Amino acid sequence: MVVADHIHLRCPGNMGLLGCFLQIFFPSTPKTVKYAGNWDPYSKQPWSYKLQKWIISNTFLSRNIQVLVYGAWPNQTKNILPFFTASFSENDIESIRKDFSNGFKFLFVGSLVEGKQPLYAIRLVEELKNYGIDVSLKIFGEGLLEADLEYYIESNNLSDFIQICGGVSLKKLKSEYKKSHFSVLPSKSEGWPKAVAEAMFFGCIPIATKVSCVPWMLDNGDRGILLSERLDKDRNTIVEILNNIAQFRIMSRKAIKWSHNYTIEYFEKEIAKLL
Repeated sequence: MVVADHIHLRCPGNMGLLGCFLQIFFPSTPKTVKYAGNWDPYSKQPWSYKLQKWIISNTFLSRNIQVLVYGAWPNQTKNILPFFTASFSENDIESIRKDFSNGFKFLFVGSLVEGKQPLYAIRLVEELKNYGIDVSLKIFGEGLLEADLEYYIESNNLSDFIQICGGVSLKKLKSEYKKSHFSVLPSKSEGWPKAVAEAMFFGCIPIATKVSCVPWMLDNGDRGILLSERLDKDRNTIVEILNNIAQFRIMSRKAIKWSHNYTIEYFEKEIAKLL
């Protein structure tokens, strides 16, 4: 840090916590922080996360610093800058029109761990099937819950319309986003959920929990569906949209328009401004 022209920290984390303390002694050196976790001031988080957030947002302790956070939050100090991340290029932008001839296709993209709640995604699609809707679900990801999820699918005879596909490349996911209608992410905690932003890029309507910056990304339900985590209520919300294809297309177009603002090229330009 003594010889650095610029100091960059990634928080929250062990090294990030150490860096938070050390950067205090370099008030004149330009600094940036990428806070990759949930910046929501009212969310339940470990005390060490809160400590890091307090230090880097304190304009007396942290000087000449810009803190990049996911989402726009009220009543923040002047060094807090709403930011984003990107997966796709301007070259990936194309006209997307969804085909409904083979039913409604759902995706789950994420680690198969408790925090992502993949079982809720399965049960939600199961509810829709039981309601008489022609639906299918593909699950992309790997993790400790894979065997348990396979057991649930087999035990409840869901394998005809729900399948676990494992981890795949971004190129393969891109193809699946184009063909699918909804992406389900009932996660307990997020920073910037790429699975949500990527789905929106290709007109796939996100269905996600109200964590971190997700309500901001989905414009509080105008370009996606915010889960209540009550199966019957969430099922009914989705059914309303499935029964109104015109509403689906409007929501899908809004999702596309928003997500196309956040390309790799735009990301690189905004990073350059910080340096």
